[in-house]
Amino acid sequence: MRIELEKRAKISTLFSILSPFIAFLLMIVFGGIMFALLGKNPVTALYSFFVEPLSEVWSLHELAIKAAPLILIAVGLSVCFRSNNWNIGAEGQFIMGAIAGSILPVVFYDWQSPLVLPLMMLMGMLGGALFAAIPAFLKAHMNTNEILTSLMLVYVAQLFLDWLVRGPWRNPGGMNFPETRTFAADAILPEMIASGRTHWGFAFAIIAAILVWFMMRYTLKGFEISVLGQSERAGRFAGFSSRRMIWFSMLLSGALAGLAGISEVSGAIQQLRPVISPGYGFTAIIVAFLGRLNPLGIIAAGLVLALTYLGGEAAQLSLGVSDKVTRVFQGLLLFFVLSCDTLIHYRIRLVWYRFTASDLDGSR
Repeated sequence: MRIELEKRAKISTLFSILSPFIAFLLMIVFGGIMFALLGKNPVTALYSFFVEPLSEVWSLHELAIKAAPLILIAVGLSVCFRSNNWNIGAEGQFIMGAIAGSILPVVFYDWQSPLVLPLMMLMGMLGGALFAAIPAFLKAHMNTNEILTSLMLVYVAQLFLDWLVRGPWRNPGGMNFPETRTFAADAILPEMIASGRTHWGFAFAIIAAILVWFMMRYTLKGFEISVLGQSERAGRFAGFSSRRMIWFSMLLSGALAGLAGISEVSGAIQQLRPVISPGYGFTAIIVAFLGRLNPLGIIAAGLVLALTYLGGEAAQLSLGVSDKVTRVFQGLLLFFVLSCDTLIHYRIRLVWYRFTASDLDGSR
Protein backbone atom coordinates (compact mmCIF):
# COMPACT_ATOMS: atom_id res chain seq x y z
CA MET A 1 0.00 0.00 0.00
CA ARG A 2 1.14 3.52 -0.71
CA ILE A 3 -0.37 6.93 -0.05
CA GLU A 4 -0.82 9.33 -2.98
CA LEU A 5 -2.06 12.90 -3.24
CA GLU A 6 -4.54 13.35 -6.07
CA LYS A 7 -5.28 16.89 -7.25
CA ARG A 8 -8.91 17.88 -6.75
CA ALA A 9 -10.86 18.90 -9.84
CA LYS A 10 -12.47 21.76 -7.93
CA ILE A 11 -11.21 23.67 -4.89
CA SER A 12 -13.75 24.45 -2.16
CA THR A 13 -14.10 28.20 -1.71
CA LEU A 14 -15.67 27.71 1.72
CA PHE A 15 -12.81 25.65 3.08
CA SER A 16 -10.25 28.00 1.52
CA ILE A 17 -11.77 30.78 3.63
CA LEU A 18 -12.12 28.63 6.76
CA SER A 19 -8.65 27.07 6.50
CA PRO A 20 -6.80 29.58 8.74
CA PHE A 21 -9.53 29.36 11.39
CA ILE A 22 -9.47 25.55 11.34
CA ALA A 23 -5.68 25.63 11.66
CA PHE A 24 -5.93 28.01 14.63
CA LEU A 25 -8.53 25.80 16.32
CA LEU A 26 -6.35 22.70 15.83
CA MET A 27 -3.40 24.61 17.28
CA ILE A 28 -5.49 25.39 20.38
CA VAL A 29 -6.54 21.74 20.77
CA PHE A 30 -3.06 20.31 20.39
CA GLY A 31 -1.62 23.11 22.53
CA GLY A 32 -4.01 22.09 25.30
CA ILE A 33 -2.84 18.49 24.98
CA MET A 34 0.77 19.68 25.20
CA PHE A 35 0.06 21.61 28.42
CA ALA A 36 -1.71 18.55 29.87
CA LEU A 37 1.37 16.43 29.13
CA LEU A 38 3.47 19.07 30.91
CA GLY A 39 1.27 18.67 33.98
CA LYS A 40 -0.54 22.01 33.58
CA ASN A 41 -4.27 22.62 33.55
CA PRO A 42 -5.04 23.10 29.83
CA VAL A 43 -7.83 25.64 30.39
CA THR A 44 -5.74 27.74 32.78
CA ALA A 45 -2.71 27.48 30.54
CA LEU A 46 -4.56 28.50 27.38
CA TYR A 47 -6.17 31.38 29.25
CA SER A 48 -2.71 32.57 30.32
CA PHE A 49 -1.44 32.21 26.78
CA PHE A 50 -4.22 33.79 24.72
CA VAL A 51 -6.51 35.83 26.99
CA GLU A 52 -4.44 37.20 29.85
CA PRO A 53 -2.12 39.22 27.51
CA LEU A 54 -5.18 41.14 26.22
CA SER A 55 -6.62 42.04 29.61
CA GLU A 56 -4.87 45.39 30.09
CA VAL A 57 -4.23 48.47 27.95
CA TRP A 58 -0.44 48.31 28.24
CA SER A 59 -0.46 44.75 26.87
CA LEU A 60 -2.43 45.91 23.81
CA HIS A 61 0.35 48.39 23.13
CA GLU A 62 2.90 45.58 23.44
CA LEU A 63 0.81 43.54 21.01
CA ALA A 64 1.00 46.33 18.43
CA ILE A 65 4.77 46.70 18.97
CA LYS A 66 5.36 42.99 18.32
CA ALA A 67 2.90 42.86 15.42
CA ALA A 68 4.50 45.77 13.53
CA PRO A 69 7.69 43.99 12.35
CA LEU A 70 5.78 40.78 11.64
CA ILE A 71 3.31 42.59 9.37
CA LEU A 72 5.97 44.63 7.59
CA ILE A 73 8.17 41.63 6.87
CA ALA A 74 5.27 39.34 5.91
CA VAL A 75 3.85 41.88 3.45
CA GLY A 76 7.17 41.90 1.60
CA LEU A 77 7.42 38.12 1.74
CA SER A 78 3.92 37.77 0.29
CA VAL A 79 5.09 39.55 -2.88
CA CYS A 80 8.10 37.22 -3.10
CA PHE A 81 6.10 34.06 -2.53
CA ARG A 82 3.33 35.01 -4.96
CA SER A 83 5.97 35.65 -7.63
CA ASN A 84 7.57 32.24 -6.88
CA ASN A 85 10.69 33.71 -5.32
CA TRP A 86 11.34 32.15 -1.92
CA ASN A 87 13.05 34.68 0.29
CA ILE A 88 13.74 32.84 3.57
CA GLY A 89 16.37 35.32 4.78
CA ALA A 90 14.16 38.19 5.96
CA GLU A 91 15.67 37.82 9.43
CA GLY A 92 19.06 38.82 8.04
CA GLN A 93 17.58 41.70 6.07
CA PHE A 94 15.82 42.85 9.25
CA ILE A 95 19.17 42.91 11.08
CA MET A 96 21.05 44.64 8.27
CA GLY A 97 18.33 47.26 8.00
CA ALA A 98 18.68 47.93 11.72
CA ILE A 99 22.46 48.23 11.37
CA ALA A 100 22.34 50.52 8.33
CA GLY A 101 19.71 52.77 9.92
CA SER A 102 21.71 52.98 13.15
CA ILE A 103 24.79 54.50 11.49
CA LEU A 104 23.58 58.04 12.15
CA PRO A 105 22.69 57.74 15.87
CA VAL A 106 25.74 55.58 16.66
CA VAL A 107 28.57 56.96 14.51
CA PHE A 108 27.31 60.54 14.13
CA TYR A 109 25.68 60.77 17.56
CA ASP A 110 26.46 64.49 17.91
CA TRP A 111 24.30 65.39 14.92
CA GLN A 112 20.90 66.55 16.16
CA SER A 113 18.37 67.39 13.46
CA PRO A 114 14.75 66.68 12.45
CA LEU A 115 16.26 64.98 9.38
CA VAL A 116 17.91 62.24 11.44
CA LEU A 117 14.83 60.03 11.86
CA PRO A 118 13.63 60.12 8.20
CA LEU A 119 17.18 59.42 7.03
CA MET A 120 17.42 56.50 9.46
CA MET A 121 14.24 54.96 8.02
CA LEU A 122 15.50 55.39 4.44
CA MET A 123 18.92 53.97 5.30
CA GLY A 124 17.27 51.02 7.03
CA MET A 125 15.23 50.25 3.91
CA LEU A 126 18.33 50.61 1.75
CA GLY A 127 20.33 48.29 4.00
CA GLY A 128 17.68 45.59 3.90
CA ALA A 129 17.25 45.92 0.13
CA LEU A 130 21.00 45.72 -0.55
CA PHE A 131 21.31 42.61 1.60
CA ALA A 132 18.38 41.03 -0.29
CA ALA A 133 20.11 41.97 -3.55
CA ILE A 134 22.76 39.31 -2.90
CA PRO A 135 20.45 36.27 -3.27
CA ALA A 136 18.55 38.16 -6.00
CA PHE A 137 21.74 38.56 -8.06
CA LEU A 138 22.78 34.96 -7.46
CA LYS A 139 19.40 33.65 -8.62
CA ALA A 140 18.89 36.04 -11.53
CA HIS A 141 22.36 35.64 -13.05
CA MET A 142 23.70 32.31 -11.74
CA ASN A 143 20.47 30.35 -11.19
CA THR A 144 21.39 29.77 -7.54
CA ASN A 145 18.72 28.52 -5.15
CA GLU A 146 17.52 31.61 -3.28
CA ILE A 147 16.23 29.55 -0.35
CA LEU A 148 19.74 28.44 0.57
CA THR A 149 21.55 31.70 -0.13
CA SER A 150 19.06 33.94 1.68
CA LEU A 151 18.93 31.59 4.67
CA MET A 152 22.72 31.32 5.02
CA LEU A 153 23.07 35.09 4.88
CA VAL A 154 21.01 35.31 8.07
CA TYR A 155 23.97 33.95 10.02
CA VAL A 156 26.29 36.46 8.34
CA ALA A 157 24.04 39.31 9.50
CA GLN A 158 23.75 37.95 13.04
CA LEU A 159 27.50 37.54 13.43
CA PHE A 160 28.18 40.96 11.90
CA LEU A 161 25.81 42.59 14.40
CA ASP A 162 27.46 40.71 17.27
CA TRP A 163 30.90 41.87 16.13
CA LEU A 164 29.77 45.50 15.82
CA VAL A 165 28.23 45.79 19.29
CA ARG A 166 31.16 44.02 20.94
CA GLY A 167 33.76 45.89 18.93
CA PRO A 168 33.78 49.20 17.05
CA TRP A 169 30.25 50.30 18.00
CA ARG A 170 30.35 49.31 21.67
CA ASN A 171 29.26 52.07 24.00
CA PRO A 172 32.44 53.55 25.57
CA GLY A 173 30.46 54.41 28.70
CA GLY A 174 28.52 51.15 28.82
CA MET A 175 30.61 49.28 31.42
CA ASN A 176 31.80 46.85 28.71
CA PHE A 177 28.29 45.56 28.01
CA PRO A 178 27.83 44.49 24.35
CA GLU A 179 25.57 47.33 23.23
CA THR A 180 25.78 50.65 21.42
CA ARG A 181 25.04 54.11 22.76
CA THR A 182 21.42 54.79 23.59
CA PHE A 183 19.90 56.73 20.72
CA ALA A 184 19.42 60.47 21.13
CA ALA A 185 15.89 61.91 21.23
CA ASP A 186 15.97 62.91 17.54
CA ALA A 187 16.72 59.29 16.58
CA ILE A 188 13.87 57.66 18.52
CA LEU A 189 10.66 56.78 16.71
CA PRO A 190 7.90 58.62 18.61
CA GLU A 191 4.86 57.01 20.20
CA MET A 192 1.59 57.09 18.28
CA ILE A 193 -0.55 57.45 21.41
CA ALA A 194 0.49 59.17 24.62
CA SER A 195 -1.10 56.44 26.77
CA GLY A 196 1.30 53.68 25.69
CA ARG A 197 4.48 52.56 23.93
CA THR A 198 3.04 51.86 20.47
CA HIS A 199 5.34 53.66 18.06
CA TRP A 200 4.94 54.69 14.43
CA GLY A 201 6.36 51.40 13.20
CA PHE A 202 2.86 49.98 13.55
CA ALA A 203 1.52 52.75 11.29
CA PHE A 204 4.26 51.95 8.75
CA ALA A 205 3.11 48.33 8.77
CA ILE A 206 -0.55 49.16 8.15
CA ILE A 207 0.30 51.67 5.40
CA ALA A 208 2.65 49.17 3.70
CA ALA A 209 -0.02 46.46 3.80
CA ILE A 210 -2.63 48.75 2.22
CA LEU A 211 -0.26 49.98 -0.50
CA VAL A 212 0.88 46.47 -1.44
CA TRP A 213 -2.73 45.24 -1.44
CA PHE A 214 -3.64 48.06 -3.83
CA MET A 215 -0.64 47.22 -6.05
CA MET A 216 -1.52 43.53 -6.18
CA ARG A 217 -5.20 44.14 -6.92
CA TYR A 218 -5.30 47.17 -9.20
CA THR A 219 -1.97 47.61 -10.99
CA LEU A 220 -0.17 45.97 -13.88
CA LYS A 221 2.75 45.11 -11.59
CA GLY A 222 0.41 43.12 -9.36
CA PHE A 223 -0.94 41.25 -12.39
CA GLU A 224 2.63 40.56 -13.50
CA ILE A 225 3.48 39.14 -10.07
CA SER A 226 0.48 36.81 -10.16
CA VAL A 227 1.08 35.60 -13.73
CA LEU A 228 4.78 34.90 -13.28
CA GLY A 229 4.11 33.23 -9.95
CA GLN A 230 1.60 30.84 -11.49
CA SER A 231 3.38 30.18 -14.78
CA GLU A 232 6.73 31.63 -15.82
CA ARG A 233 6.13 30.42 -19.37
CA ALA A 234 2.79 32.25 -19.59
CA GLY A 235 4.49 35.35 -18.21
CA ARG A 236 7.11 35.24 -20.97
CA PHE A 237 4.35 35.07 -23.60
CA ALA A 238 2.82 38.18 -21.99
CA GLY A 239 6.16 39.99 -22.26
CA PHE A 240 7.01 39.83 -18.55
CA SER A 241 10.59 39.26 -17.41
CA SER A 242 11.16 36.69 -14.68
CA ARG A 243 14.63 38.15 -14.06
CA ARG A 244 13.26 41.64 -13.42
CA MET A 245 10.62 40.12 -11.15
CA ILE A 246 13.33 38.42 -9.07
CA TRP A 247 14.97 41.78 -8.51
CA PHE A 248 11.72 43.62 -7.83
CA SER A 249 10.27 41.14 -5.35
CA MET A 250 13.50 40.53 -3.46
CA LEU A 251 14.40 44.22 -3.20
CA LEU A 252 10.87 45.16 -2.07
CA SER A 253 10.87 42.37 0.51
CA GLY A 254 14.33 43.37 1.76
CA ALA A 255 13.39 47.04 1.97
CA LEU A 256 10.30 46.30 4.10
CA ALA A 257 12.30 43.93 6.33
CA GLY A 258 14.95 46.63 6.72
CA LEU A 259 12.29 49.20 7.61
CA ALA A 260 10.96 46.76 10.21
CA GLY A 261 14.48 46.40 11.62
CA ILE A 262 15.25 50.07 12.06
CA SER A 263 11.70 50.74 13.33
CA GLU A 264 12.14 48.06 16.00
CA VAL A 265 15.55 49.36 17.05
CA SER A 266 14.56 53.03 16.99
CA GLY A 267 11.10 52.63 18.48
CA ALA A 268 11.26 49.74 20.96
CA ILE A 269 14.91 49.02 21.84
CA GLN A 270 16.54 52.43 21.19
CA GLN A 271 20.01 50.93 20.76
CA LEU A 272 21.71 47.99 19.07
CA ARG A 273 22.36 44.79 21.04
CA PRO A 274 23.68 41.35 20.05
CA VAL A 275 20.08 40.12 19.73
CA ILE A 276 17.44 42.52 18.44
CA SER A 277 14.88 40.01 17.18
CA PRO A 278 13.21 36.95 18.72
CA GLY A 279 12.94 35.51 15.21
CA TYR A 280 10.58 37.97 13.53
CA GLY A 281 11.95 37.17 10.07
CA PHE A 282 11.14 33.47 10.37
CA THR A 283 7.81 33.94 12.17
CA ALA A 284 6.76 36.32 9.38
CA ILE A 285 6.78 33.33 7.01
CA ILE A 286 3.98 31.83 9.11
CA VAL A 287 2.21 35.21 9.14
CA ALA A 288 2.36 35.41 5.34
CA PHE A 289 0.80 31.98 4.83
CA LEU A 290 -1.73 32.39 7.63
CA GLY A 291 -2.83 35.62 5.92
CA ARG A 292 -3.21 33.70 2.63
CA LEU A 293 -0.48 35.88 1.06
CA ASN A 294 -3.00 38.73 1.12
CA PRO A 295 -1.63 41.95 2.66
CA LEU A 296 -4.93 42.71 4.42
CA GLY A 297 -5.13 39.19 5.80
CA ILE A 298 -1.54 39.53 6.95
CA ILE A 299 -2.55 42.37 9.31
CA ALA A 300 -4.86 40.01 11.22
CA ALA A 301 -2.36 37.16 11.06
CA GLY A 302 0.41 39.42 12.38
CA LEU A 303 -1.68 40.30 15.42
CA VAL A 304 -2.36 36.59 16.07
CA LEU A 305 1.32 35.64 15.91
CA ALA A 306 2.26 38.66 18.02
CA LEU A 307 -0.15 37.30 20.61
CA THR A 308 1.85 34.06 20.75
CA TYR A 309 4.94 36.06 21.75
CA LEU A 310 3.05 37.86 24.50
CA GLY A 311 1.34 34.64 25.57
CA GLY A 312 4.67 32.86 25.77
CA GLU A 313 6.03 35.54 28.08
CA ALA A 314 2.88 35.42 30.24
CA ALA A 315 3.02 31.62 30.41
CA GLN A 316 6.63 31.73 31.56
CA LEU A 317 5.67 33.97 34.48
CA SER A 318 2.37 32.40 35.52
CA LEU A 319 3.01 28.74 34.69
CA GLY A 320 6.78 28.44 34.87
CA VAL A 321 7.09 26.82 31.43
CA SER A 322 9.96 27.24 28.97
CA ASP A 323 10.03 30.05 26.43
CA LYS A 324 10.23 27.30 23.79
CA VAL A 325 6.46 26.89 24.20
CA THR A 326 6.06 29.94 21.96
CA ARG A 327 7.99 28.20 19.19
CA VAL A 328 5.87 25.07 19.60
CA PHE A 329 2.65 27.05 19.13
CA GLN A 330 4.05 28.85 16.08
CA GLY A 331 5.27 25.57 14.60
CA LEU A 332 1.90 23.91 15.21
CA LEU A 333 0.13 26.79 13.52
CA LEU A 334 2.36 26.62 10.43
CA PHE A 335 1.99 22.84 10.26
CA PHE A 336 -1.80 22.96 10.40
CA VAL A 337 -2.04 25.87 7.93
CA LEU A 338 0.04 23.98 5.38
CA SER A 339 -1.80 20.72 6.11
CA CYS A 340 -5.20 22.34 5.59
CA ASP A 341 -4.05 23.97 2.37
CA THR A 342 -2.73 20.66 1.10
CA LEU A 343 -6.02 18.89 1.82
CA ILE A 344 -7.95 21.70 0.12
CA HIS A 345 -6.00 21.21 -3.11
CA TYR A 346 -5.44 17.45 -2.94
CA ARG A 347 -7.29 14.37 -1.72
CA ILE A 348 -5.54 11.45 -0.07
CA ARG A 349 -5.77 8.19 -2.00
CA LEU A 350 -4.64 4.77 -0.79
CA VAL A 351 -3.18 2.58 -3.53
CA TRP A 352 -3.12 -1.13 -2.76
CA TYR A 353 -0.63 -3.44 -4.41
CA ARG A 354 -1.94 -6.64 -5.96
CA PHE A 355 0.65 -9.38 -5.90
CA THR A 356 0.78 -12.08 -8.57
CA ALA A 357 2.71 -15.30 -8.86
CA SER A 358 5.37 -13.57 -10.98
CA ASP A 359 5.90 -10.98 -8.21
CA LEU A 360 6.51 -13.72 -5.67
CA ASP A 361 9.01 -15.71 -7.77
CA GLY A 362 11.02 -12.54 -8.53
CA SER A 363 10.49 -12.53 -12.32
CA ARG A 364 9.22 -8.90 -12.18
